[in-house]
Amino acid sequence: MAPKLENVTFFNGHKMPIVGLGTFQSSKGEVGRAVDIALETGYRHIDTAYMYGNEAEIGQALKKGLDSGKLKREDLFIVTKLPPAGNRAESVEKYLKKSLDALQLSYVDLYLIHHPVGVQDVGGQTLPRHKDGNVLLDMNTDIISLWKAMEAQVDAGRAHSIGLSNFNSSQIKRIWQAARIKPANLQVELHIYFQQRELAAFCKALDVTVCAYAPLGSPQLSNVVRARGGDVNKLVSVSPMSDPVVSRIAEKYKKTAAQVLLRHIMQRGIVVIPKSVNPDRIKQNFDVFDFELTEEDMDELDALDKGPKCRIFNEVIAPERAKHPEYPYHQRY
Repeated sequence: MAPKLENVTFFNGHKMPIVGLGTFQSSKGEVGRAVDIALETGYRHIDTAYMYGNEAEIGQALKKGLDSGKLKREDLFIVTKLPPAGNRAESVEKYLKKSLDALQLSYVDLYLIHHPVGVQDVGGQTLPRHKDGNVLLDMNTDIISLWKAMEAQVDAGRAHSIGLSNFNSSQIKRIWQAARIKPANLQVELHIYFQQRELAAFCKALDVTVCAYAPLGSPQLSNVVRARGGDVNKLVSVSPMSDPVVSRIAEKYKKTAAQVLLRHIMQRGIVVIPKSVNPDRIKQNFDVFDFELTEEDMDELDALDKGPKCRIFNEVIAPERAKHPEYPYHQRY
């Protein structure tokens, strides 16, 4: 029997389910049903963000699940994120309260700073733009004072744990050294072609857990880039689910390619949050606890890593972010 690998444990003792439902790109009218199906399937970890614009519908689905009596709040692990427009100390509480209101919750289990690059706070827009089309950056982002405001949300009981998303190792170290309450989790792009081994090892040394977004390569990302006016021709094209090595291992276990890709990351002790609104795929993505990849399988999959050149969440949508002093991807990890 394969080990369950049910949770990862934070430094503070809180446990994060190792498989969650991702909701980035899950549109209104679809995301609520996706959460319903996920909860029925057995998911207890739901990942969202203010920037996704779908927290209210997720909140309705969570309330329905809780009101049914089949779930208790303590059974759930809910993650949301501070938007870049909130990347200043005085805005953290405001944006967390907005998310809690939408989610119909009194606290979240994990609150993340979504991105180290701050943007101007203009009328609640997630990525406000100048008339020339460029994103309005806030060049004065201070990630240390921002972290102190995140700590205050733990003190107030609005977040049980706090963490980071899209931060590099230098930024993590600066926060970790200044922190009274340490970061519990780092959420980053991580998949078979971009395995983030140096960053994962760095985090492990600091007792910071890692969560992989885009664990299947985000096959629908081009739709988002196109909708936001980006150049899809500049996207890095990866297709991990059609990789012949992945396909061969999937056939060996009578599993899908997606299940093999998720299991590979899980066996590294990293949380996965695959996104889907398709009922069958939501169920398949959770059916990853009844098999175990061998050491040989893991070695073959490890060898597919191509490093940062396969980062797909580059700056196609907002290339000007690379000019920000806290832009995280100028260094390797």
